[in-house]
Parts: sequence; C-alpha cells; structure tokens
Amino acid sequence: MQHVLGAVACLWAVRMIVQAYLPKSESSLPLPPSPPTWRLWGHFLPLRSPFLTVGGWIDEYGPLVTIRSGAQKIVIIGRHKTAVDIMEKQSGSLVDRPRLIAAGEILSGGLSIVFTPAGDRLRRMRRALHRHLQPKAAEEYQPLQMSHAKNTVLSILEDPYNFHNHARTYAATTITKIAYGKDTPTAATDNEVKESRQFLRIFRVAIQPGTYLVDAIPWLKYLPWYGKELKRGFEMSRQLYTNQLNRVKQQIGNPDIGPSFGRYMLENRHLCGLTEPEMAFLAGAFFVAGTDTTALAICTVSMAAACFPEEQAKVQAELDAVIGRHRAPTFVDERSLPRLQAFISEALRWRPLVPNGTPHRTTKDVIWGNYCIPAGTTVTGNHWAISRDPEVYPEPEAFKPQRWINDQGCLRDDLEFFVFGFGRRICPAQHLAKRSVFINSVLILWAFQLAIDRTKPLDDMGYMSGMPPNEEPCAIDFKTRIPEVELRYMMHNYPEVV
Repeated sequence: MQHVLGAVACLWAVRMIVQAYLPKSESSLPLPPSPPTWRLWGHFLPLRSPFLTVGGWIDEYGPLVTIRSGAQKIVIIGRHKTAVDIMEKQSGSLVDRPRLIAAGEILSGGLSIVFTPAGDRLRRMRRALHRHLQPKAAEEYQPLQMSHAKNTVLSILEDPYNFHNHARTYAATTITKIAYGKDTPTAATDNEVKESRQFLRIFRVAIQPGTYLVDAIPWLKYLPWYGKELKRGFEMSRQLYTNQLNRVKQQIGNPDIGPSFGRYMLENRHLCGLTEPEMAFLAGAFFVAGTDTTALAICTVSMAAACFPEEQAKVQAELDAVIGRHRAPTFVDERSLPRLQAFISEALRWRPLVPNGTPHRTTKDVIWGNYCIPAGTTVTGNHWAISRDPEVYPEPEAFKPQRWINDQGCLRDDLEFFVFGFGRRICPAQHLAKRSVFINSVLILWAFQLAIDRTKPLDDMGYMSGMPPNEEPCAIDFKTRIPEVELRYMMHNYPEVV
C-alpha cells in the first residue's frame, strides 16, 4: 500500500511541476495544431538546419504550429500574414523573452539585451540604443562606412580568396569605431575582436534548444561544477566589455576622440539611466551581434550575385547607366538604384540571416483565428518558412529581385521581409546595418564581376545558422570591371575618415 501511495504522490508532484510550466489561458480556444511525435521529450529538431524541418511542418499543418520541448509548448509562425497579425499588430503582447538559463543567465549574466525580459531595464536599454541609432543619427556614420567599404574593395584586389575575412574586417572595424570610438586595423589581429568572436561561438551553441540540460532543469545552475564553459564565457565577456567601456571613459576629455555609443551613454547617464555594467554589456551586445550579422549579410548578397549571373548583370547595367565607370558610387546614389536595392532584399529573403527567428514570450492571451496562444507561451517567427510563403513570394525557391519592383520601376512599399525581427523587439541598429550592406554591395558590384569558383564545393545555405555554421560556404572569383590601376586610384581617392 505504501508503494502505491508513494507512486501516486510522485505522479501528483510531476503533475504540479508540469502544470507550473505550462501556459494558462482563460480562453476555450485550442492551441494551433501540433505535428505528431512519439518522443516523450517532445518534437525532434535537428541541430543543423532545423528550419527545414519547421518549413515542412508549416507546409503540412498550416501557418502556425505548436511543438513541445519537454513540458514547454512553443508556437512557431511560418506565414507572412500570420506574422503581421500576431508579431506586428499584437507586438505589445510579445515584447517579452522566454527564460533561457544557459545563454541568458549563465553565459550573459542576465545583462544581455537579447534576453532581457520585458520591463524597466529593457526600456532603458532600448531607449539608449534608439536615441543613438535613429535614422538621422545613423546618417552621421555614412562617411565612416564609406571609408571602410572602400578598404573592402582594396582588400579584395590584394587577396580575393579571403573575401569572407574582408567582410568580417569591414564589420568589426566599423562597429568597433561606432561602439567605442576605437580604430581596429584588422579583425584578424585585434585580440578583442578575436575574443568577441570566441564568445559568439559559445553563444551560438548555448542558444540552441536542448544543448544544455539546465534550460529544462533550472536548479542545475546553482551547482558549482555545472556549466563551467558558460561561466568562463561570461567572465571573459564581462572583462572584455568592462575594459572597452573604461577605455572610452578615460578618453572622454580628449578632443581628438570622436563620438561613439559608449561615449554617448557615459555622457548622458541621466537620460539613459543605466548602470556601468548595463552600459558595458549593451555596447558589447551591439558590437558582437552587429559584427556577425553585418558580415553575413554582405557575404550573402555577394554569394547571390555569383550564383545568379543574369540578375547580377541587370544590377550592373543599372549601375553603369546611373553612375558609369569613371566615378565610384556613394550614398547619394542610393535612391537612384531600385534594382540594386531589390537585389539586396531578394538575397536576404532567399537566404535569411536568422532563419529560425528569435523567441518571444506572450504576456497575455493572443487570439488568432480559431486559436489561442496562452500567456506565457514561447512564440517564434520562423524567417525561413515566412520567406517561403507562396502567397506573398510566388515561386519562393526562385531568385527573383523583380518581385520587389512595381510597374513604375520603383521599389514596392507594400512588400517586406522581416530581416531585423518583429514588433517592439526589432533590431535597434537596423538603419546602420542597412547602410553598411548597401555601401559594400554597391561598391563590390560596381567594381567586380562575381562568379562561383566551380572547382570548389558550394554550400549556398552555409551562411545561415547551424551547428556549427559554415562561415566560408563558397569560393567567389572576382574580376575587375574597371582597369585595376584606375580602380585603385579611385578607391585611394574615395572619401577617407581619420
């Protein structure tokens, strides 16, 4: 009898624990449909390219599906209109983040804006970023972006086989200057850039669902021996970000040191309302996230040009008509190049930078159609599946920049893709990132004819997140469209920022 009572007590305890983790709703409407699974722990998602599995579920079960990870229910959105209806129009209910213990609490010490839950700290952090990176403020960095983009062209001339490193160098040097006012000669030799990339590798592993058991069993974080690599990663990043901010603090009185995000926060403490650890991690997150995504976007656009030579030729015909080959393009030309902008948009739809999306958490019940997503549910907009929505992007597997241009030859204002996220958690640095991708793309496509090196393997999905991501998925041949001597002369006389 005692054994029976003990078993009943255990089952009751398990039930209480599961119910404590499950989202609760007062609505009688059901959750979105769920693909069948025989696994007790929930649905299986492969570590590499899980978005392909999700895309298959969306095709079969509808625009949004519910999957289970342990006791947790996760709703995944995979169609454009559904993303707009839920992630955009009801964004106030999705501003929160789910609790991610490995990546958010142990590795980031609860200080990363990426994982900060809804509340006062998030508002203070986002206010600081928005004030410094709003469109008008971001324009002030255009000369800096032009200066480093021209260095990308010169680096390709010297060493075309390391194009991926040149894109990373552009992103690292530009964002280091914007974040800290610091000049970085090369991303390959700067120790702080190396440390940031090392942290990013740890972060990519930690954020993958199921990598760390602590995300399912939270009390493991209190064991001294658990997650030592995560704790070392936190100490490394804390020291790095603190040193960077201290350097900015020491240079504030120097009239030769220009503006930076770190300086802005330190000089406007009363407006930002941030502690120094919060400032350090906010500038650090801006640097780490911005460096990675900017470099990947530049590489993706260039890879698309090499993979689709006919579309590349159309862009270059526009460049020749608007700019010619006797001067280099600048930001002034941006509005006159709709075909180039359409090409960039299509490249980032074709191979989205964050295909799995970033998780949000509902703070109240969200109703969509005949379904209810209860408060406390993790919700993700899957960029890969959304980018394959045939109702919005006909022939979604085809590379068709023309889909972004209207009958008058202008960019459409009724078509978008969520490159920078959704709603109130959209990337605050999007205006800066768009300008970086534009100026690098326009200079590279104006200066070079790009082609895939057919003697090397091609992985045209290699820039997208994976385990681990393939950061060099293709080899590109660069052939100058202008005599090399003239090209070097124009680049050396291109706007320079000291």
